[in-house]
Amino acid sequence: MVHYLQREQIIPAPVQKVWDYFCDPKNLNEITPPDMNFEIVQGGDVKMYEGQIIEYRVEFLRGVRSLWLTEIAHVRDGEYFVDEQRVGPYRFWYHEHMFKKVPNGTRMMDRVTYVVPFWMLGDLLNAVWISRRLDHIFDFRRQKIVELFGEAK
Repeated sequence: MVHYLQREQIIPAPVQKVWDYFCDPKNLNEITPPDMNFEIVQGGDVKMYEGQIIEYRVEFLRGVRSLWLTEIAHVRDGEYFVDEQRVGPYRFWYHEHMFKKVPNGTRMMDRVTYVVPFWMLGDLLNAVWISRRLDHIFDFRRQKIVELFGEAK
């Protein structure tokens, strides 16, 4: 089964400032919950570009570290980028990051389309744990963005 997660946040900052922050892979650690022990292993030392491969280690379960290899598959400067999992915990992962100028700053939108492994068992795991874990990750990120850029009025 295909699953979806969609989030939107207004950030009281110009698009270019928000874009520059999200285009620096080193900032991923700052917006990822500490309990995930997120670590960029390779490929995150330069500003994001189309075709970039980034290797991470992430702890989804306490004590269990997972390889996650993503490709920045599409980039339109200042507007959007897409990361796709090439190797990792999901059967399929397609994450669209979109940025749009609005009167009070920047609207940042995320659309994640994903498929978990293990067919029906994976869908059950998604219902009871994975979707909640993803909500936690994006809730953490939302709060960090508020701390970094402020909250839109």
